[in-house]
Amino acid sequence: MAGTFQESLLDLAAPPGPAPLAESVCRRALPPGAWLDIRPGWLAGADELFGHLLTAVPWRAERRLMYDRVVDVPRLLRFYGEGEPLPDPALTAARAALDRHYGPELGESLCTAGLCLYRDGRDSVAWHGDTIGRGSTEDTVVAIVSLGAPRALLLRPRGGGPALRYDLGHGDLLVMGGSCQRSWEHAVPKTARATGPRISVQFRPRGVR
Repeated sequence: MAGTFQESLLDLAAPPGPAPLAESVCRRALPPGAWLDIRPGWLAGADELFGHLLTAVPWRAERRLMYDRVVDVPRLLRFYGEGEPLPDPALTAARAALDRHYGPELGESLCTAGLCLYRDGRDSVAWHGDTIGRGSTEDTVVAIVSLGAPRALLLRPRGGGPALRYDLGHGDLLVMGGSCQRSWEHAVPKTARATGPRISVQFRPRGVR
């Protein structure tokens, strides 16, 4: 189903689980009123988790209407709604750690998890913001944990402008907050470079997609 994956030697040497965020996360302010938090290698044991999710998650291919035709979504998907058990205890621990850190700022918990499997460089997601539901009108937080081979995640101001690039994989954490979903867009572009599979785990609060 997916290409070859090469484990990180740093991940093999670390004890499993999420690292403390307060001492290590780095915040970048983005106008107007948006911000990004970055924590490389946040989730130790990420490569083992990736291998488990690759086979344990009931991945689903979807088709969507695009302009005047129905097309295949270029990635595999699985959404875990509020109250639905996550497919690995490591994801439950990661979500609990994120809630401890961001709960006071957000005022609520991250209660859903959307998983995307990018099988190779041909899989992608186009420019978008998570604006289905409350994200279209309210500040919110979307926390992305990247597992597997690194892929570029790009961010640009909504309406166009220079893009920021972050190569994420092997347990890296990127959190988009404030007005980011309304005032910025993000994408994972296709690449002709040989690349292994990647799983993106997006933790969101209620009513944000």
